[in-house]
Amino acid sequence: MKLQGLEVLYRIYRVQAIEPVHCAFGKFEMLTRRHFIQTTAALLPSSVPTLSFANNWPSEQQKAAWDAEVTPFGYDPATTNPWGLHPRFLPQRVLANDELRPGDIHVDAVARYLYHIEEGGTAMRYGVAIAQGDLYEPGTYTIRRKVEWPHWRPTQNMIERDPQNAQYADGVEPGPANALGSRALYLYVGDRDTYLRIHGTPYPESIGGRASSGCVRMVMAHINDLFENVEIGSTAYLYSAEDSLVRPG
Repeated sequence: MKLQGLEVLYRIYRVQAIEPVHCAFGKFEMLTRRHFIQTTAALLPSSVPTLSFANNWPSEQQKAAWDAEVTPFGYDPATTNPWGLHPRFLPQRVLANDELRPGDIHVDAVARYLYHIEEGGTAMRYGVAIAQGDLYEPGTYTIRRKVEWPHWRPTQNMIERDPQNAQYADGVEPGPANALGSRALYLYVGDRDTYLRIHGTPYPESIGGRASSGCVRMVMAHINDLFENVEIGSTAYLYSAEDSLVRPG
């Protein structure tokens, strides 16, 4: 069943960085109020494609080996950066308005930040990449599933946009080269899988840009940290690419 209409949800909150944020576009400070969230009905099929390899999951030993492969030696989230990210995209704990619900995720599509709200008025902030052009779908979603080292299968729309994806039509096995990387959070509207994910990426150089076919990308080591703290049933707010949480300072 297709969802009807467009819900515009107003939410006031403040997310303030403990220190000013510097980036290639100048100095930023966090806004003291939130504008709006648009919730849209994703016009996608109601059923999830059946994977031919659905029972072919990696062992715990294999997953641990892959985790070690994608986690740099001596990893410190705040400073480790073999990927060449701009420093502002490294994980940072920031202040958050007390009215925000702990456990929820907020994605700022303009600043390319993902905030995971914590208890005690703080949030962990991560750098992300978002979807190309109009493939990005702002809205309010529920995380109904989370998977370590997931399989990946392109949707029919992805294959039509890029015929090279046809070679993956039968699915791709888990592993460091898989498009979903090391972890994936599955976004739903009601009981319907939207095919949108917050996931790791084998292309960390894309962080800070617009690169995906709809999903939110993270460095694998970063989403491994986030993944452990996200509960099923949490809400993910993906804000409009025209509605930033930051302003020039």
